[in-house]
Amino acid sequence: MNRRQIEYVLALATQKNFGSAAESCYISQSTLSAMIAKFEEQAGVEIFNRKTRPIDITPQGEKLLKSLKSIYREYQLLDEKINEIKGVEVGELSIACIPTVAPYLYPLILNKLSKAHPKVNFSIHELTTENIEDELMNGVIDVGIVSPPLDNKDLREYPLYDEPFFVYDCGETTKSKKYKISDIDIDRLWLLEEGHCMRNQVGKICELRQSNKVNGNIIYSCGSIFTLIEMVKKNKGVTLIPQLSLANNQQIDMSRIHKISKPIPTRNIGLVTHKNFIKKRILNSLSSIIVDSVGEQLEL
Repeated sequence: MNRRQIEYVLALATQKNFGSAAESCYISQSTLSAMIAKFEEQAGVEIFNRKTRPIDITPQGEKLLKSLKSIYREYQLLDEKINEIKGVEVGELSIACIPTVAPYLYPLILNKLSKAHPKVNFSIHELTTENIEDELMNGVIDVGIVSPPLDNKDLREYPLYDEPFFVYDCGETTKSKKYKISDIDIDRLWLLEEGHCMRNQVGKICELRQSNKVNGNIIYSCGSIFTLIEMVKKNKGVTLIPQLSLANNQQIDMSRIHKISKPIPTRNIGLVTHKNFIKKRILNSLSSIIVDSVGEQLEL
């Protein structure tokens, strides 16, 4: 049993298809199949049920895969430690950001990040907080950009910045003064669906209702901030929008944006990694780039 075999087994467990798994490992399908079969023979455990489509994992295989994922992560950590000792900055870094931040933050930082680390290949994703936590735990991604806390003892959190919310009111008339939370018309309120940090944040601070009805009998949950804005405009509704999403946003009528009186609802945005993450130099660089880039925007 060797590292390559473990890599191939994990690839097949993810893809559930020999062709796709072989392609992801840059080898032929016959080589992948032979290496996995040899691994199963050496282990004395049938990991995959090849009679199903897609390929299924056996109960014995599920138990073994947990250990294989842990072992493979240790191999990756070893590679990273060796490069750190050598002072070499190469390899890959996978970053995932929550949907209410990604469309506004990524354009500000990605070019700067690429130029700062030209020999590192960055893989960029947009995931909900729950999925980011799961993929960090499984070693699928390296760094998450979320609204903490996650309260996971196996993860490490690093604060970046605090972002205030603004009221976006598309009613017939709009207020000219600052809003109080108590001024918000709950019957016209729209929020993002569960799994997005903005609902969780606003729900905690404002104790607002958790669903909207369209035309009296249709319950609607918005999955993206873009859809949220359009539904609020169409239905003359009201919502709370984080400040970073306001910059140069042609979708928003700025005359309908209103500040909120103190205490102003805010959310903290931070980085999160697995506790075993060791690429601290890149992490510090990413943190600095985000803070510097966002700082100018939040002074609007």
